[in-house]
Amino acid sequence: MSNVHIDPAMSDDERRARLYAGDIFMYSPSAASREMVAFAREMIGEVFAGNDPELAQHTMPVEEYARRLGEFKPRFIHHPECKRLVPAMLKAVGCDLSQTYFDVPRLRTATSNDYLSTGIAFAFHPHRDTWYSAPLCQVNWWMPVFPIAADNCMAFHPRYWSQGVRNTSSGYNYQEWNRVNRFDAAKHIGVDTRVQPKATEPVELQPDIRLLPPPGGLLIFSGAQLHSTVPNTSGRTRYSIDFRTVHLDDVRSLRGAENVDSYCTGSTMGDYLRGTDLSNLPTDAVAPYDAGPPQPATCVN
Repeated sequence: MSNVHIDPAMSDDERRARLYAGDIFMYSPSAASREMVAFAREMIGEVFAGNDPELAQHTMPVEEYARRLGEFKPRFIHHPECKRLVPAMLKAVGCDLSQTYFDVPRLRTATSNDYLSTGIAFAFHPHRDTWYSAPLCQVNWWMPVFPIAADNCMAFHPRYWSQGVRNTSSGYNYQEWNRVNRFDAAKHIGVDTRVQPKATEPVELQPDIRLLPPPGGLLIFSGAQLHSTVPNTSGRTRYSIDFRTVHLDDVRSLRGAENVDSYCTGSTMGDYLRGTDLSNLPTDAVAPYDAGPPQPATCVN
């Protein structure tokens, strides 16, 4: 069973060790995360001018809704302001920016009652990021842009922290996916569900853990944590921001969570930017990850 820590007085080294052991962290909003929320809300407001962004799905044809999101999300993801605010958010919770590398933040939408559940608003099935060529030292960061509730949030499935799930990750390579299959790899706006790794056996979704931070509040968890999008029945579209980090010391020492069921190849290591100067990870540190995560002892594919 995972432990949940709320605003702990803990060093980043200790926090990462607990994350690699399956714990989950929740932090109250910081000045930087509030600024990120305000920035996101401003951009979202421009997209749905004259409409409440959380309710626009009820008054707008789905094709128009998807078109607007498709034009907006790349602008947010690659906006210079995001690259300024993510390091500020990391610093606020004790990360050493000279050792911490992040990828660009994604703005996610989860519409209500199956209004739009594929492509630009894909609802993630139970998965681990490590199925998608993520390193075992990857840390995930997630926060809501507007208030959330238990019927439009994210769920963790802690019984599977140390229990493997049969899945299709053995056929996945991140670099190959970007080259061939991604809807727009340069803009990161879509999800091609035809090639995304998924479970091939039933996953027991209960019991689960649903944490409800306020807008700008952060959830932090290991990329090896099995998690999913809760089916949204709230009547309101959920907007959230997520990004991922790795710590250079952990990268070099091959430190991270245990691999219980990830068989992918390739690596996401080329995506990370250093918190101080936006430089990439050193080539020699990345090389050991090119073949993907180390194979678990027992194959469950």
